[in-house]
Amino acid sequence: MEYTQLGRTGLKVSRLVLGTMNFGPQTDEADSHAIMDAALDAGINYFDTANVYGWGENKGRTESIIGNWFAQGGDRRDKVVLATKLYANMAADGDPWPNHDKLSALNIRRAVDASLKRLQTDYIDIYQFHHIDRSTPFEEIWQAVDVLVQQGKILYVGSSNFPGYKIAQANEIAARRGGTIGLVSEQCLYNLAERRAEMEIIPAAQEYGLGVIPWSPLHGGLLGGVIKKEVEGGRRASGRAADALANTAVRAQIQSYEDLLDKHGVEPGEAALAWLLTRPGVTGPIVGPRTAEQLDSALRAVELELSEELLSGLDEIFPGPGPSPEAFAW
Repeated sequence: MEYTQLGRTGLKVSRLVLGTMNFGPQTDEADSHAIMDAALDAGINYFDTANVYGWGENKGRTESIIGNWFAQGGDRRDKVVLATKLYANMAADGDPWPNHDKLSALNIRRAVDASLKRLQTDYIDIYQFHHIDRSTPFEEIWQAVDVLVQQGKILYVGSSNFPGYKIAQANEIAARRGGTIGLVSEQCLYNLAERRAEMEIIPAAQEYGLGVIPWSPLHGGLLGGVIKKEVEGGRRASGRAADALANTAVRAQIQSYEDLLDKHGVEPGEAALAWLLTRPGVTGPIVGPRTAEQLDSALRAVELELSEELLSGLDEIFPGPGPSPEAFAW
């Protein structure tokens, strides 16, 4: 496994991030524990979750699965850079009491304590804002964060799904307050089929020293060889991939993508991950395996070197927006 610094921090993290969103809803606890053990054995030290994972009446279930894994000992917690998120309404019935969601100082305090209990740990390495809160000023947010850092409950703070201007605003206010390091990472939707992050989010992250953590690197399975699987195994696409393939232009684009990779003898899902690892500013993509086999495929991507010819071909099929502001100004 390769490691890199997380943004401007001294924290060393693996080039693949283990996403845990499927733990609970798709993967039972025993298999989830086996996947985490395999990931750690392979050198993945960066695990990502969120308080809302488990969904519906099972919100928090994923954090509890991870906490039970930590409780098995064997230096599991010590070896893991643990990231979780807050923002969502955590009421089981979907109707939150006031101040039980978003980023008020009160909810930040409440949410971190609840996550620590479920995760069976006394600190979180990277505490992430899952969405912007248009009602809470960053002065209040950073004051709450400072208290948590002083208490030893969190070490770093990251964002997720932030636009570029909010990354800038958050870190400028942190700098003016002094004593607050500000955001150190941004999780954003970024993959070959969705490159809008290159216009504002990634440049802002690079300017302010944030590590970029792409989520949905296979774009809901669309980049994982979905057409090939249909033809060879009769496995039809579902969810976001099925909706996208209903568009004939998108289907033709994905067919060209799969044909190109077949020509080069490369598996589509591994190529999509390997491409992200070549992108400026990217720390590592989040992979969310449901099975041990899917984890093995993701690990192979770290060793995969894409030729210049293949990279050029991918750019032709999935052209990026171009540099900002020229992409939209001229």
